Amino acid sequence: MNPLFDRLRSRTAAFTHDLLMIPTAWLLAYWLRFNLDRIPPEFLTGAWQSLPWVVVIQGGVFWLFGLYRGVWRFASLPDLVRIVQAALAGTTLVVVALFIVNRTELIPRSVPVLYLGLQLILLAGPRLLYRWLKDHRLNLSAGKRVLIVGAGRAGEMLARDMLRDPRHAYFPAGFVDDKPRRQGGEVHGVPVLGPTEAIPEIAARQGIDLLMLAVPSATAREMRRLVELCEGTGLPFRTVPELRNLMTGQVSITQLRPVSIEDLLGRDPIQLDWSEIRKGLSGRAVLVTGAGGSIGSELVRQIAGADPARLILVDNGEFNLYRIEMELREHYPTLHFARHLTDVTDAAAVDAVFAEERPEILFHAAAYKHVPMLEDQIRAAVRNNVTGTRIVAEAASRWSCERFVLISTDKAVHPANVMGATKRVAEAICQVLDRQAACRYITVRFGNVLGSAGSVVPLFGRQIEQGGPVTVTHPDIERFFMTIPEACQLIMEAAVIGEGGEIFVLDMGEPVKIRYLAEQMIRLSGREPGEDIAIQYVGLRPGEKLYEELFYDSEDLIATRHPKIRVARSGDGLVADSVADNVAALEQAAASGDRPAMERVLTGPLAGWQAAADPAGRTAEQTAGIADSSIGA
Repeated sequence: MNPLFDRLRSRTAAFTHDLLMIPTAWLLAYWLRFNLDRIPPEFLTGAWQSLPWVVVIQGGVFWLFGLYRGVWRFASLPDLVRIVQAALAGTTLVVVALFIVNRTELIPRSVPVLYLGLQLILLAGPRLLYRWLKDHRLNLSAGKRVLIVGAGRAGEMLARDMLRDPRHAYFPAGFVDDKPRRQGGEVHGVPVLGPTEAIPEIAARQGIDLLMLAVPSATAREMRRLVELCEGTGLPFRTVPELRNLMTGQVSITQLRPVSIEDLLGRDPIQLDWSEIRKGLSGRAVLVTGAGGSIGSELVRQIAGADPARLILVDNGEFNLYRIEMELREHYPTLHFARHLTDVTDAAAVDAVFAEERPEILFHAAAYKHVPMLEDQIRAAVRNNVTGTRIVAEAASRWSCERFVLISTDKAVHPANVMGATKRVAEAICQVLDRQAACRYITVRFGNVLGSAGSVVPLFGRQIEQGGPVTVTHPDIERFFMTIPEACQLIMEAAVIGEGGEIFVLDMGEPVKIRYLAEQMIRLSGREPGEDIAIQYVGLRPGEKLYEELFYDSEDLIATRHPKIRVARSGDGLVADSVADNVAALEQAAASGDRPAMERVLTGPLAGWQAAADPAGRTAEQTAGIADSSIGA
């Protein structure tokens, strides 16, 4: 059917209704004036004689005031205001007109007042009743019964969206909210049934089919509590996006999504100075090594949005480099960028890249990070993490790069594995070069990242899809977690505010037990840990620690202008000659494949590696299928 015809028919029906209400209100006003008794004949005659004037004047005023712009289905406060204005203006004009015509003979003074009140009732009443019936009574048996967690703005918009949905796929049966002032109240006629602690009880009592979490500003700790309460009901539940991801500020049913592990492990977003970051990167030539990796590719995306003059991508992985190149071409068609399939351990190739591109700011993300694998691949770890860092860092100095940002890891603190030890040496290289060169060398140190290529999350996901078991190394092992975008934002902030020589450390909040991570991922898949999916504890892997640290005891933590970002300054002065001699000995041992010599340097004062034997006595091949909880940054 033609939408224009539907609209015209709807307006005609509404106008006809209001025209019929005019004589009804006028004659009822007389009847009320005479106490619901018989109206004297002379007054009744006067009422009928003046009625045409009343209908014409009042009907014209109704149309002029736009009473038919709104739709009865969505009658609201603005519609009520228009009705009051039209009724007042129309009644005034009627009285004036009748005074001119017949000096208001046979019109008692109380009739206009009564007529005004009756108009408001007869015009607004049916509209509000119609909306209430459509919202509540006409769809009680339709759709899934929903309990909305959170009666704030997001919850209100969700309820309104459900009530207006012509398909009636969902029906808001009630809210739960912890704010006392909302208890016992209603939102769009939907009652607030109690606090969030009562979710299981209310869900059972109300026959709820689905739970909707409408708390986009909730912290990870609050989300964990709410998810545990929802899980206790055995019902499916969904959530709205985080507040920072609600670009329009509007919430609707279509935006609901399953709760993700990032919702439970994330933290309050850090408020960074984006204007300062863009100012520091805009119009500059920026180079990213490891540009196709998890951290490197996200850095590339965020830097691309900061309007650099030129973005240079360096990676030794052909497919990864191709993938990020295609993404940039699709999403940033006007961006000037170059890509180089280059190994950071190839000094000649790195020098050629610097000679051609002349980068001003450099982010060094290229590194080997897989802890258990590197335990028996020490030569590869030294070459990539130590030699590669030295070659790129020295090239930055030689080609007058302004800033060099090293991406390090919490595993460089009291390293218990090869990966951490080699990253500790890389930190020392940068700190020594910062004293010798005009380039500013800055280090950023953080913990594990969710969603990286080697993260525990995708491995757990695959194991759950296969029916388990989910393999965890130790029931007490715990790690700090952050998201990749958050890590990259910290890196960019450090590049802008760093003065050289600092190690920036993010306040990562409370560490999370890997056992909890496994249990929650199983529950979020709709199954129960220990019943549907087994969790198998297989013992610590080579190089793993139960707990990670973000800084040394000898490092002083200094506050920055960002409450979540601190600087770790070491009280132990590094001797440049000693660092250079140790790095040279390490690289010489790597060149000849002398593992004992490499171990001697890494276990010495420079790195302080304390190698631990595999507690289960397994080989690397036997540990290949175990969930890795030690993927570093």
